[in-house]
Order: sequence, then C-alpha cells, then structure tokens
Amino acid sequence: MAPKNKENSGNKRKKQMEDEGDEDYRKRRDRNNQAVKRSRVKSKLRTLHTLERVNQLKVENELLEEKIKMLTKELGFLKDLFVAHSGSNQHSMNIQDIDLNALLEDKPDEEPTKTITKS
Repeated sequence: MAPKNKENSGNKRKKQMEDEGDEDYRKRRDRNNQAVKRSRVKSKLRTLHTLERVNQLKVENELLEEKIKMLTKELGFLKDLFVAHSGSNQHSMNIQDIDLNALLEDKPDEEPTKTITKS
C-alpha cells in the first residue's frame, strides 16, 4: 500500500502544478485580452481623428477653391481694366514698354522703376 501513497502524493503535486500553470495561463490570457481591447480602442480613436481631419481638409479645400475662383475673376477684371486703360489715346503708352516685373514686386517702401515711353 505504500507505493499507492507515493503515487497519490505524486499525482497531488502534478495536480497542484497544473493548477498553478492554469492560473498563470489564465493571468496571461487576461492581460493579453486587456491589451487587445486597449489596442482596438486606440485604433478606433485614431481612425475617428483621421476621418475628422479629412472632413476639415475637405471644407478647407472647398473654401480655397472658392477663393481661387474669386481671385481668378478679379485678375481677369484687372487685366481687362489695365488693357483698356493702356489702350486709350489719353495716355498713349505701349504695354511692352512697361516693366511688369518691377510693378509686381512687393516693395512697399520703394516705387517700382517704370520704363515707359510715350509716343
């Protein structure tokens, strides 16, 4: 009968080790599950922020497109006005003689140099 007791005591140890192993395994699984949940929440937040940014950029893009249209119309109007003014006999100046680069420079302190010849 003594050998049976040895077997029983060995089985008890195995059982105890298995229980501890199951407990460690369960702890690891729980930690992993929590980590996965956190990761999914972060991913969802990142996606929501990205979608929000996309919508902001779409609105900004539409506003900029409208501004481009407005500025294009204004430029066309100013070109027509300039051509009409320069083509009049009142001032009779040649458009090729105007230094457009100097006129378009952004120097508020200096007057642009003009090379205008009157006919």
